[in-house]
Amino acid sequence: MTYPIRPIVETEWPAFSRVLEEAFSWTPGPAQAERFKAETEFDRTLAVLDGDEIVGVTTVLSLTMTVPGGQLPVGGVTSVSVLPSHRRRGVLSALMRRQLSDIRERGEPVAALYASETPIYGRYGYGRAATKTSFRIDKAGSAFVGDAPADPALRLRVARPAEVRAELEKVFATVVTRRPGRYERNSVSWDAVLADEEAVQNGSGNLRSILAEDDDGVRGYALFRVRSSSDDDGLPNGELRLNELEAADPAAYALLWRAVLDRDLVSRVSVYSRPSDDPLFALIADPRHLRPSSSDELWVRLVDVERALAARAYSAPVDVVIEVEDDVCPWNAGRLRLTADLTGATVKSVEDEPDVRLPVAVLGSAYMGEGLLLESLQAGLLREHSPGAVRALATAMSWSPKPWAGLTF
Repeated sequence: MTYPIRPIVETEWPAFSRVLEEAFSWTPGPAQAERFKAETEFDRTLAVLDGDEIVGVTTVLSLTMTVPGGQLPVGGVTSVSVLPSHRRRGVLSALMRRQLSDIRERGEPVAALYASETPIYGRYGYGRAATKTSFRIDKAGSAFVGDAPADPALRLRVARPAEVRAELEKVFATVVTRRPGRYERNSVSWDAVLADEEAVQNGSGNLRSILAEDDDGVRGYALFRVRSSSDDDGLPNGELRLNELEAADPAAYALLWRAVLDRDLVSRVSVYSRPSDDPLFALIADPRHLRPSSSDELWVRLVDVERALAARAYSAPVDVVIEVEDDVCPWNAGRLRLTADLTGATVKSVEDEPDVRLPVAVLGSAYMGEGLLLESLQAGLLREHSPGAVRALATAMSWSPKPWAGLTF
């Protein structure tokens, strides 16, 4: 069957939410539901209808996201859901194709998402573009290297997060452009970051904050919760769960980590998501005590390949003809010559023989600067027609620091 697809109006919000809650087996608390509604751009929602019933939904957030060398408007795809009763009927495919067409019409050359099930989105041209690292750090093994940075002008201040929101926002604004994948936050995003009702505490108590500052103002902050406990002998055995740690400079960063790791009555610190190249790897004297584990984070889809490639910066000179395969967005399919150096890039359509032929998802995986170009070559997922072309392209598209969004949308 072919099902009609259209944006919803606000009065259809309960039906839209029902699909989302059913697909994710998730029931938000009242405050969570209100925040979700407040951030929803109703003209960017899509609903699939079977008669009068909404059976599939998705929406897009209008993001300003950092990419290598600058910022771009990016379509932040979220809430992709289909009722269990309507799986395997083409509902998801119709949603994704329509959404990508809408994003293109909005002039956003890139789409990005967090994947609840990773096998799904490669089919629609998304590539795994960023990695998150989780830490579980025992206090006993958290000593820093001897030459860790320090600034005697810095001091710590404990504060209620909601009362220092303006200072937190100011710090974040200074760091958001430093790493690909990070995106600017609006007031609703900050409402979610600082939410502290019981439904979001997960048994870990109130949200707490500590700030690193000098006489000129705040240079960093940490947001966390503490789950208090004791072992069988009555000794403190609490766990600090770090939500965010942002700093404008290395000294503030080191001081905040020490404040977190040295917290009284806490024996370990857990961190769900940090960059794969987090400076903590260099600060900890014995990095084995970080007990790191990694997983995919941001997924990226190039909606307008030519514009997207021209808009980012490159780490090395490259001149390569790329043949892009894209069955979902056929306007991308074809051959492009990418000519770039440290000063900029040009991309134009050509008829020349390709140096590299690759699926758009592989190109998306490399876009933010991490990428899987060489791995995909070794796995036989792309074709290299000119020896060394893939390595040259991978080198040019690589970036430091590595990409990481840091806040699920």
